[in-house]
Amino acid sequence: MSAGVAEGIHPTAVIHPSAKLDPSVKVGPHAVIGEDVTIGAGSSIGAHVVVERATLGKNCRLYPGCFVGTAPQDLKYKDEPTRLVMGDNCTVRECVTLNRGTTATGETRIGNNCLFMAYSHVAHDCRVGNGVILVNCVPLAGHVEVGDFAVLGGLSAVHQFVRIGRFVMASGGSMIGKDVPPFCTCQGDRATLRGLNNVGLRRSGMTRETIGAIKDAYKTLYMSGLLLADALKKLQASGGPAEVLEMAAFIERSKRGVMRPAGGSETEEEVG
Repeated sequence: MSAGVAEGIHPTAVIHPSAKLDPSVKVGPHAVIGEDVTIGAGSSIGAHVVVERATLGKNCRLYPGCFVGTAPQDLKYKDEPTRLVMGDNCTVRECVTLNRGTTATGETRIGNNCLFMAYSHVAHDCRVGNGVILVNCVPLAGHVEVGDFAVLGGLSAVHQFVRIGRFVMASGGSMIGKDVPPFCTCQGDRATLRGLNNVGLRRSGMTRETIGAIKDAYKTLYMSGLLLADALKKLQASGGPAEVLEMAAFIERSKRGVMRPAGGSETEEEVG
């Protein structure tokens, strides 16, 4: 597709002949769409955007000056044919950088309905779920996993290989070096757990019974005085809802270690 031929393509845009753009896609001035790119229906590409080796879903909006699918910042990378895959309805604001994968996994993967605010960064081989929000200037290092509907506050940073569970809320400026269990909040440098994401749980549509079980599980894990291994066994034997078993399984799979509350920081009020 040559620039300026299709409706909605600005004449100054540069589009590689191998790129596959739905006819409804709009491309702004001086944007560069490189080889091995596919962009779904209803998406818009702003001025001076660069997209390389990426698949974008439907109705994605890329704001001016962002870079999607560009080469990873990894000295081991030698221009192997890796890529970035993004779902539908994602918003990528100004100056965001979303890098493609390395040969370690072959791709960086992003789900649906995500918002990447200005200057946020997703490094190589990350896995970002659905409905995730990265607030301004949040960087994810390589191989990070972020669960559905997690929100990372502005200027937070996430260490390589860290896993962040579903519905996690990280306060602004959190330095996250260990895995954060689902449904929790964290804060600080280095970040520690500060209770449950009560607002997120209420908005999620979970029943009161399920939310109550999650609160009880948190208390068992962190406020009962039990060793973590014994607390996990208690949760697994409790017959609780899937969300409680999800918390236990997440913790058991941790390789970097799981974030815990700061000494004396957890209270009944914070948990709910």
